[in-house]
Amino acid sequence: MKHPYIAKRYWKDQTTAMGQSDVMAKSFNDVINLSLGDPDLITDERIIDAAFADAKRGYTKYSDFRGDPELRAEICKFYKEEYNMDVKDEEVFVCTSACLGMYQVLEAILDDGDEVLMQSPYFTPYPQQVELARGIPVEVPTYEEEDFQIDVNRLESLITARTKALIINSPSNPTGNCLTVETMEKIAEVAVKHDLIVIADDIYTSFSYQNEFVPFASLPGMKERTITLNSFSKNFTMTGWRLGNIIAPDYIIRTIQQVNEAMVFTAPTISQRGAIYALQHRREIQPAMVEEYRKRLYYAAERVNQIPKLSVIYPPKGTFYLFINIKKTGLTSAEAADLILRKAHVLMLPGSGFGTCGEGYLRVACTVNVDKLKEAFDRIAAIEELQ
Repeated sequence: MKHPYIAKRYWKDQTTAMGQSDVMAKSFNDVINLSLGDPDLITDERIIDAAFADAKRGYTKYSDFRGDPELRAEICKFYKEEYNMDVKDEEVFVCTSACLGMYQVLEAILDDGDEVLMQSPYFTPYPQQVELARGIPVEVPTYEEEDFQIDVNRLESLITARTKALIINSPSNPTGNCLTVETMEKIAEVAVKHDLIVIADDIYTSFSYQNEFVPFASLPGMKERTITLNSFSKNFTMTGWRLGNIIAPDYIIRTIQQVNEAMVFTAPTISQRGAIYALQHRREIQPAMVEEYRKRLYYAAERVNQIPKLSVIYPPKGTFYLFINIKKTGLTSAEAADLILRKAHVLMLPGSGFGTCGEGYLRVACTVNVDKLKEAFDRIAAIEELQ
């Protein structure tokens, strides 16, 4: 919107399909919304009760600037128990969502004009987050025929004298794919060779179905050049609690703390108390939740592959998203999303919103139960243009 009271950098419309999804969901009164990664499940009642009890006990003030010391200790303990990684307290920062955390990381490390490579298809906010921190986003395309792995030769060809960092996301939103350890090891070699910082967006660590999740920072020599972002939103169905954490070398953490003090001061104390309980009881809380999402994802993938002009990688590897190939339809991703919304009243996101190599795909979030997914795919399967 062009207006003298609006900064010129926002005069060009930057609205995304994700940002418009709430409007599109109201197009019909019976829309099945498969657009956003905000599940129908609510946070486990035990987490809610624990946070509420702590609020009643007085945990309603600002926390420590880097996060509740108890929560930081639990994060360090988690990494030791799950991945045998030694994480020090001074390497942990608790942020008000990993989404804000990503911006704070970029603000802390980028100089004006620094380039940031992004595994693509990417989480929609990445490019604007890079630009807000005065950096330049650069896509590193990945392709379905290459199992959405990062090709290190392609990666290296995009590196310039201004390249500062690489963002990776595995398991991936939107593709649902996971980087192999072999791929990550090759990326590590490139990072060392070109002195890059790797920002690992580890949001869906509990949703790696084929292989155990391996943190990029756990690879030999990578801890000192990796910034890890975590979130409680997906791993514990705590989207509305807005809580994440950052693990990085202590000098980066100190800089992030300075940035944070100018933005939100501290993360929500009550959310942090819930997160402490969540980590301490994760082995009781997570299995049923993860299995529910796996069941939904596999069901949806099977239904997609029964529709002649649609296809998806099977079996799914991670997250609760599917990246559906719609190229046989001859439609653009925006046209296919519009067709399905108009004729089936099912809302999906066009893949073009996730980067240039996302064209030809639709992203589906399996955030409703199997009965609802069945209804959605029964409607889609009846669309003549998809036969």
